[in-house]
Amino acid sequence: MYARTASAAALLSAAALLLPAPVTRAAGPVARPEEGPSVIAHRGASAYAPENTLAAVDLADLMGFDWVENDVQRTKDGELVVVHDDSLARTTDVEQRFPGRSPWKIKDFTAAEIATLDAGSWFGPKFAGARVPTLRQYVNRVERNHQKLLLEIKKPELYPGIEKDTLRVLRRAGWLNLHHVKHRLVIQSFGAASVKAVHEQRPDITTGFLGAPPVAELPKYARFTDQINPPHTSLTAAYTAAVHRLKGAHGRQLKVSTWTVNTAADAVRVDDFGVDGIITNHPDIVRDAVDD
Repeated sequence: MYARTASAAALLSAAALLLPAPVTRAAGPVARPEEGPSVIAHRGASAYAPENTLAAVDLADLMGFDWVENDVQRTKDGELVVVHDDSLARTTDVEQRFPGRSPWKIKDFTAAEIATLDAGSWFGPKFAGARVPTLRQYVNRVERNHQKLLLEIKKPELYPGIEKDTLRVLRRAGWLNLHHVKHRLVIQSFGAASVKAVHEQRPDITTGFLGAPPVAELPKYARFTDQINPPHTSLTAAYTAAVHRLKGAHGRQLKVSTWTVNTAADAVRVDDFGVDGIITNHPDIVRDAVDD
């Protein structure tokens, strides 16, 4: 992997050079969460370490971020692994290791085969040898770091029953006790049926729907989810307010976490809308912008 302290210092110094000039906020009163939005490290600190690896989780921790987001998919032999794309080609050396198995879909490889892949060199030589973590390895690292997890069930249509599998891994790892469920875990998906399945199987878990349903349909989503998490490019103050007017599945105000916000200007804009969470590859930039 890498020497954590030295690498983190170097990466943080590099990040500081990327910070833009201060951004002026819109005038007038703004309805914001009392403590400001949560800053959620998208696939870990993925601007500075290879996405969805333990290195990205650790770096987010060293940078001081509690929340990390990841993506969960299922292997040929039923293991859950943390990868964003449904193909291994972009973020590993699978094309070199298994040249005859295009298009290198996760569902066509066993967990043992995936464990041999280099998931770090594509990002930079200092991360050579980083591996694709299993979900169990990932949550164990998040637990070690005392972090919180926004877990995305990726492409559930490819993996029937993945919701039950995910809950089983979380339960065995100790992540479905009262403390974790109440304070440290949110499960989200682009698939409404997947979010609904999680809610039906474990009604106590906080869930999120990724997308921006029409305002007229929001009450239907509020029956099985606690968050509506749209892309920042389509988000408006009016939409945020419409979500906040409703109560979610647990009887609390429906929340908004928006993605993927990577500039100070966009962070200030969505913060002024009153969002509850900001999902970002550049958590340091977002934190500084909303703190200002």
